[in-house]
Parts: sequence; structure tokens; C-alpha cells
Amino acid sequence: MAKSPLRAQQRATAADTQTPVPLRAVRAVKGAEDVRLAQISELELHLSTTTNRAGRPYQRRTINAYRYAAVQLHHWLTAQKTAGDFTAVDTTTLNRFFRWYYQEHDVPKSQDGKGGYTGGVNTAQRNLRALFKYLEEEYEVTNPYRDPKLQRYATPPMGKPKTLSTEFVADMLKATGNGRARDFETVRDHAIIRVLTEGLRAEELLNLRVQDLDLAGHTLVVLPLKMDRNSLDGRVIPIQPKTVKALTRYLRAREQHAQGDNTPFLWLGTRSRKPMVYMSVYRMVKKRAKEADYDPAAVSPHSFCHTWADDLKAAGVPGEHIMAVRGWKSPAMLRRYGADMASKRAVDAVHALGDRY
Repeated sequence: MAKSPLRAQQRATAADTQTPVPLRAVRAVKGAEDVRLAQISELELHLSTTTNRAGRPYQRRTINAYRYAAVQLHHWLTAQKTAGDFTAVDTTTLNRFFRWYYQEHDVPKSQDGKGGYTGGVNTAQRNLRALFKYLEEEYEVTNPYRDPKLQRYATPPMGKPKTLSTEFVADMLKATGNGRARDFETVRDHAIIRVLTEGLRAEELLNLRVQDLDLAGHTLVVLPLKMDRNSLDGRVIPIQPKTVKALTRYLRAREQHAQGDNTPFLWLGTRSRKPMVYMSVYRMVKKRAKEADYDPAAVSPHSFCHTWADDLKAAGVPGEHIMAVRGWKSPAMLRRYGADMASKRAVDAVHALGDRY
């Protein structure tokens, strides 16, 4: 008899007819720690395939922040020898975690004499909301965030943003060759510092593409990061002549990079690596500050944003122009970024009047 080309329907075996093992029983057998880690991976996948409240994909940095908060809770539950996965976390357990987090991360910085708070619990509480919202939808469990007994923590008081001194910025530029270096890394770092002095956020800087530069017009285009803006509308950023020169030199060095033709992103890593990420810029700024004989702990890429705002306000640039370049919708951001040197600018303005009587 010829063999049939069709798939034969197999007779059900005893194993096929067994009652499925309940999901909760599987989680109990697998171990609470392993299940929690699996749930964190589920959350990460969920966020990477859905959109936020504005209908846009979650940024990678946002997903990482939500994941980090979940990992922190996981480690605490492990240290407490708490049985069960994240679905077993109730309001009482979450309140205990947040109290511990507050004591560990929001204590006053009295030991260094600088005052202020380290911050953390308010951010952790906001970021963990995503995990429990996911568990509520996917596992149909009670969401502790809907319980009025969940203790809410306010945002820690914010200190004034620190403005970098003119000497520091000059020394950082010297540490990166002052425009005379020839090796790729130093030429690149010098150009990055120059662009940071134009007021760009680190993420805006990293999202720059070669096509976003208009060096002939002394401008570059930054795509907005905020989710309430049209992602197709870019802000035009005016740049200084020396920044234009630094970018021109960097573009020449970039042409020799092994990845130069493989990606449109402007900033490339060393050793033929792919485009730079935030930690690359963060470490670079710290490294160059140390080479310039400054305390690296006192500076970050975002420090240049506050300095840029102070420079323009001190030069008399109208607030509406600063807001337009920076992409701010509220004057509150203008006041915040200019808070550190506000008193000095006021004193200088009054002194400039000379004798009034």
C-alpha cells in the first residue's frame, strides 16, 4: 500500500490527556526568585511592544528605569526572604519596601555639609507603577497602587542647579586639545564638549545624525524628546563659530572610522565601535574633568545645560528666545535653569546702571 502524503492524526496519549498544571503551582515549583526575574523580563518585553499614554513607543531609557525599579524590589524581597513572586506583593509589603528605600536613598546629605537630599524613593515609586499595572492586566491581581493605604512619597526638595565656571569650561577644552588634536578620540571629545556648551541635553546630543548639521549656516537641528511634541518637528540650535570648526574637524576624522559609513548617527565610539551611548558621554566628561585637575564628581553632561542658560541670560538674551531654542513651553524651566546665578546677574545689572542720582 502506498504511503499517504497527508499528516496522520496521532492518537492522544495519557500524557496528552492529563489535567494542565495550574500557573500558580508552576510558579511555586519554579521558585519565587526565578519567577520574579521572569516577570521583569515579561514587563520589559511588554513595554518594548506597546505605547505610552501619548501613543508613542517607550524610549529605551524609560524601559530601563522601570526595569531597574523592579530589580530593586526583587533584591529587597530576596533579602527579606519573602515568599512568592510579584503578584504576592500587597500594600503592606510595598509600604515596607518604600520605607526602607527612603531610609537608604533619601537621607539628608549632612555628612558632606552640602545639604539637600540624595533622592530616589519618589522616582522608584513612580517607576514601579508600570510593573503593578502590568501584573494587574496580565495576571488579574489586585494592584496595590489603587489602595488608598499605600504611602505616597513627595519629590525631594530640589537644590539649585550648579553652573560651571568659565575657567572650568576653558580647561576642559584644553584637556581635549583645544582644537589642535589629531587622534580620533580627542577630536571627538573636543567636539562633544563644544556641542554641550550649546545647551543640548545628553540624549539630544546622542541622537544627532550627520544630516542634522548645517555647518554653513552655523546651526544644527535637534529632534524633540518630549512626547507631547511632534517628532517630525526639529528645533534649530545656533552654534558658535568654534563649535562649527570643531565639528568640521570631527567629520573629517569620522570619515576614517570603520563605522563611518554604516550609521547615520554622528558620534561614534573608539576601536571601531558602534554609536555612543549615554554612559560613554558621562564617563568621557568625568575623565576629561579629572585630566583638567577638577573634581569629576562635581560635573555631569547636564551641567553644561545650566551653564548655557546662565550665559545667555547674563548676555541679555530675552527669555522668549532662550525658551524657543531650548524647546521649553513654560517659563518655570527658564527660572529653574537660571536659578544658580540669578543673584549675581541681578547685582551686575544694578551695578551697570552706575550712579542713578
